[in-house]
Amino acid sequence: MFITGYAVMAGAAERLVLGYDSFGNICGRKNTPVKGAPLSGQDMTNKKYVFFLNSCSLEMQSLKISSVSLCVSSCPQEQLNSLEDLQSFARNNGSCLCVYNLNVSSYTLNPKAAELCPALPVPPSKSFPLFNRCVPQNPECYSKYASVLISMVNEMDVFHRILSGILAGRDTVIGMSFLALAFSFMLVLVFRFIRTLLVHTLIALVVFGLLFVSGVLWWLYYDYRNDPSTELETEKENVKFLLGYAVFSTIVTVVLLSLMFVLRRRLQFTVQLFRIVGKIIGRIPFLLFQPLWTFLILIVFWLFWVAVLLSLGTAGTAQTASGGQVEYRALSGISYMAWYHFIGLIWTSEFILACQQMTIAGAVVTCYFNRNKNNPPRHPVLSSISVLFCYHLGTAVKGSFLIAILRIPRIVLLYLYNILKQKESACAKCLFKCCFCWFWCQEGCLRYFNQHAYTTTAINGTNFCTSAKDAVFILAKNSAKLASISCFGDFILFLGKVFVVCFTIFGGLMAFNYHRELQAWVVPLLLVGFFAYLMSHSFLSVFEVTADAMFLCFAIDMETNDGSEEKPYFVDQELLTFVSQSNKLTEGQKHRSTRPFQDNEDGTELQPMT
Repeated sequence: MFITGYAVMAGAAERLVLGYDSFGNICGRKNTPVKGAPLSGQDMTNKKYVFFLNSCSLEMQSLKISSVSLCVSSCPQEQLNSLEDLQSFARNNGSCLCVYNLNVSSYTLNPKAAELCPALPVPPSKSFPLFNRCVPQNPECYSKYASVLISMVNEMDVFHRILSGILAGRDTVIGMSFLALAFSFMLVLVFRFIRTLLVHTLIALVVFGLLFVSGVLWWLYYDYRNDPSTELETEKENVKFLLGYAVFSTIVTVVLLSLMFVLRRRLQFTVQLFRIVGKIIGRIPFLLFQPLWTFLILIVFWLFWVAVLLSLGTAGTAQTASGGQVEYRALSGISYMAWYHFIGLIWTSEFILACQQMTIAGAVVTCYFNRNKNNPPRHPVLSSISVLFCYHLGTAVKGSFLIAILRIPRIVLLYLYNILKQKESACAKCLFKCCFCWFWCQEGCLRYFNQHAYTTTAINGTNFCTSAKDAVFILAKNSAKLASISCFGDFILFLGKVFVVCFTIFGGLMAFNYHRELQAWVVPLLLVGFFAYLMSHSFLSVFEVTADAMFLCFAIDMETNDGSEEKPYFVDQELLTFVSQSNKLTEGQKHRSTRPFQDNEDGTELQPMT
C-alpha cells in the first residue's frame, strides 16, 4: 500500500506515452501548475502532439533533447517559410507553433518572435504514432531527428524501455487476455462434456499449435536478424529474445510430443476419469463459474499492478530551470521498489489462485462426505467461500507465500546470470541452468503438496502446517497409487493449458509484429503468455483440484473406514470400481471389506467434515 500511495502521488505514467512540453505540461490533458513555471498548468486537452522548435538541429544532453518543445493541436503538413506563414497556420488550424505567451497577432510584430518561434523554415511533419511527436518529413531533417531519437532510446534505462513497451502494447495485451479467456472457457466446456473424439481433437490442436508457434518464432527471428534497418537497442533485444523464445518453444514441443507418444495407450482411461469428475461437477454446477470470479479478480489486480508500475517508473520531482522551463528528476531507490512490487505480483496472484483451490476443494469435500448422494448439500460453493474467509485465509496466505519465496532465488539467479554471462564460462552457465531446473522442480512439488494441504484443511479444519503434515503422511503411503490414477489426467489438463498459451501467443506475435518500431515488445509478449497461462490454469484447475481432492478424500475414506455397517465407506460404487480397475486389483479385492490401498491401522485418524 505504501508503494501504491507513493506511485500515485509521485508518478505520472501519461508522460511516457502522451509526451510533455518544456514547461511541465502533459499533452492531451489538463495540468496543474508547477511552482516557478508561469507557463505550466495549462489545459492541453486538444493539444495532443509534441512539437520541437528546432526539429532539424536537435541535440542530446543527459538523455534530454535540448530543443524547446510545445504541445500543439496539429503538426504542420506543409513547409512554413516565414513568420507570416506561422501566423496564417495558427489562425487557419488553431495550432500555435510559438511559445504560449506570444499572441498570434504578435508573431510579426514582436522583436523576440525569432527566439520564441520555431527555426525557419519549418519542415512539413507528421505525428509519430507511438510517442505522439511531430516528426519532420524533410529527408535531411528526418535523418537528424531519427539519429537523436535512436540515441535517446538506446541510452534509456531498460526499466523505462520496458514501461514504454507495455504502454505502447497495452491494447494488445488486454485483447490477448480476453482471447485467452475465451479459449479457457471453451476448454472448460470441452472437459465437462468430454468424449474420446474431443480428446483426440484437443491433442491434434495442441500438436498443431506447438509446431506452428515454433515455426513462426523461428521465422520472425530470421526476419528480424536479416533486417538491415535494425538499429535501435530495443530491436536488437527483440532479436535476442525471439531466439530464446524459439529455442524454448522447440524444446517444449519435442518433450510434449514424446510424452504424448509414450502415454497414447491410456487415452480411454483418461476419458473415464473425466466422466467421473464431470459427474461430481454436475452435482455442483456452480464450480464451473468459480473461475470467472477468479478471472475478474485477477484482471482487476493486474490492471492495478500495471498502473502502479507505470506510475512508479515515472516517479520524479519537477524542478524549475532557466527560462521558466521544467525538468523531471528521477528519484533514487525506484528500481528496488519495482522489484518489491514484482514480488507482490507473484504473491498476490498465487494467493488469489489458492483461494480458488480452497473453495473448490471445500465444495468437493462437502459433497464427497455426504451419505445421501442423491441429495447433495445446498449451496456447497457459498458454504466453502464463507468457511474460507472466516477461518482459512491464513492457510491460503502461507501456501502462496511459500511459492513466492521459492521464486525469489530464481529471480536472483537470473539477475546474476545476466551480470556474469559476459564471462563466457561454460561451467558457470551449466551451474546456473541446473539451479534454475532444481528450483523449478521444487516449485512444482510445493504446488502439489499445497493443493493437498488445502484439501486436508477443508476436511479437518486444521491450520496449514498440520494439514500439510497430514497430507504428506497420506500421500507417502499411497503415492504410487494416487500418481498412477491422476498423472495422465493432469497431463491432459496441462496440454489444455499449452493449447491456450500457444494460440494466445500466436495472436500476440501477429499483433506485435505490425508494431516493430521503438517497442521492446518481447516483454509485453511475455506478459501475454504469463496472463494466458494463469487464466487457463485458473479455469482448468477446476478439474485438476476436483480430481485431486476426490482421490485424497478417497484415500482418507479408506484409511478411516472399513466398509462395515458401523463404519461404511463414503465412496460411491463407480469411483471404487474405477480405482480398482486402474490399479489392476485382483478379483478378491472387489469386496468392500478389502481395501484397495495398503492397510495400516496406525494411520492418521482424520475426521470427515459433516
